[in-house]
This record gives sequence, C-alpha cells and structure tokens, in this order.
Amino acid sequence: MEVPLNPLGREEIHRLESVLLFATLFRPEVIELIKDPAERLTWVDSLAVAAGAIAREKAGMTVREIADELGRTEATVRKHLKGETKAGQLVRETYELIKQGKLDELVKNVEVLAKGGQLIALEEYEKLKKEKEKLEAKVGELERALRDALAEKDELEKKVREFEGLADELRSENEELKNKLEKVREVTTTLEKKIEEIKSLL
Repeated sequence: MEVPLNPLGREEIHRLESVLLFATLFRPEVIELIKDPAERLTWVDSLAVAAGAIAREKAGMTVREIADELGRTEATVRKHLKGETKAGQLVRETYELIKQGKLDELVKNVEVLAKGGQLIALEEYEKLKKEKEKLEAKVGELERALRDALAEKDELEKKVREFEGLADELRSENEELKNKLEKVREVTTTLEKKIEEIKSLL
C-alpha cells in the first residue's frame, strides 16, 4: 500500500489520515488501551483528531487551518502535533513507523483481527461513531432541558421576590394598624377614666 507521507490534495490527506488512524488503532499497546468500554470512545475520538491533525500538518496546513477543518480548538490541535497528548504521541510514532517502511507489520495486526473479510475494528469504529452521535444528541437534549429549567427557575425566583415584596408591604401595613389600634385603646382608656371621674362627682 502506497501511503502519501507528504500528501498533496484532499484525497491524499484523507488517505494518510485513514492509514494513521487504523494503523494506530491496531497497534498492540493501543488495543490494550481501548479494551475498557468506558474509555474506548474517548480514545478513538482523540486518535482520530490526532491522525487528522498530523496528516494535515504533513500537507503543509497551518494550525488554524487544521483546527477550522477538524472543528477543534487551536490549542487542542497544537497539543496533538507537539506530542503533548498520548494520542498525538501514538499517531506520530505510527507515522514514523510507516516512514521507516514498517506499514506491513502494522497491517498484520489488522489481518489478525479480520473476520469474514471484514475488519472487526472497522465495525467497532462505526458502532462507536454512532454511539458518539447518540450521546452528543442526548447531551444536546439535556443542555436544552437545563436551559429551560434555568429559565423557569429565574421566573420562579422573580415571582418569589415579588411575593416577598408584597409580604413586606403587608407587614408594614399590619404594623401601622397595630399602632393605630394601640392609640385607639389609649384614647378609650382615657375616656373611660374621665367618665369614671364625672360619675364620682355626681
């Protein structure tokens, strides 16, 4: 298989990207890493981004161009390219192995895992891709539900503040009524005393 190590054009970029991804996925140490179902999706996604970034770097694209095309941040792309991520390191190593003419050794790993003429890993990758899309859709739904809940919470808090303001007004009015009632009682008491005094004079 001829692999374009310095691709020219989209077709060659995608070819190098695909070879880097699948050759990396079938390296023994990577197979061990992705055995854990909980980590598998993250690993496949990271390796795919790293493979895409390195393939485009070899085509002479800038970090910004790569980030825009892959839909990732420049910081993420830069980390993969510099080998600051495990995925970036693994894909870079795969590139060097291919450059050294060791692609056939990597392909043997694929052949060992082949079943019925179709690669198990390819099926697994497609399955994981669909699972990722479902999870992303679910996350989107949850984010929308959260936004709605927060909006409802804000509305409820607004109503609570209105009720609290009304309660403060009622408490203030109640206090005024108490004061007035107290004054009425004082006047009544004074009148009763005067009436008693008048009665005593009669």
